[in-house]
Parts: sequence; C-alpha cells; structure tokens
Amino acid sequence: MATFNYNNKIFKAIVNDDNGHVTNETTFYYRQRGQVIWGTYEGGGIEIGTITGKVLEDGKLEFNYQHVNTFGELMTGYCVSTPEMRSTGRIRLFEKWRWTCGDNSEGMSIIEEVVAMG
Repeated sequence: MATFNYNNKIFKAIVNDDNGHVTNETTFYYRQRGQVIWGTYEGGGIEIGTITGKVLEDGKLEFNYQHVNTFGELMTGYCVSTPEMRSTGRIRLFEKWRWTCGDNSEGMSIIEEVVAMG
C-alpha cells in the first residue's frame, strides 16, 4: 500500500451526509509526525475544530475529532479515513465517522487535498 504524507496538507470537503456539520466551506489543515496526525478545521457550520489520531498499518487514518459549531454546541466524534491518490496527484480521503455525543449517528464524507497557491 502507498504511504501518504499528511504534513502541511490542506483539504476541503466535497461530500458529507446530512447529519454532519462539515460543508464545502470547511477547510482542514493536517499535520503529521511519524504515525501521529493532528490538525484543525473551520468554516461552513464549524467555528473551530481539532483532530488527533494516527496512521494505521494499512494506511488508513484513525482519529477523534471535536468542534464548536456555529450554534455554539461542542460536538465530538470518531472517524476512520481511507486514502486514495487521485490521478491529479491529490489525496482524497473517504471518511466513515460517528458522533460520540448527541444522537451518536454515523455518516460518511469525502475530503480532497487542495493544492496551495503560491
């Protein structure tokens, strides 16, 4: 399996289930050191959020997330993301997540790397 480097990568959401808060206005900023990943996200329905997790042996990402949404609610969840390298050279992440608060519902989303300008 290909190894991906997530350090200083920026992602934008392109698909999300209705029970999620992420929109195409949400931007994710990833960092990586060894097998550890972390980052922040904001925009759309989210004031500010953080992720903390790790890269698994099979290349998938496993992390917890938390954010404050635009209604002032603190939300938490768990996610496993499966990476795919696109023909454009960008990383696409297929995410299966579930809330660990509220209704504990599950969902799926897709985010894709944005090539930084400049």
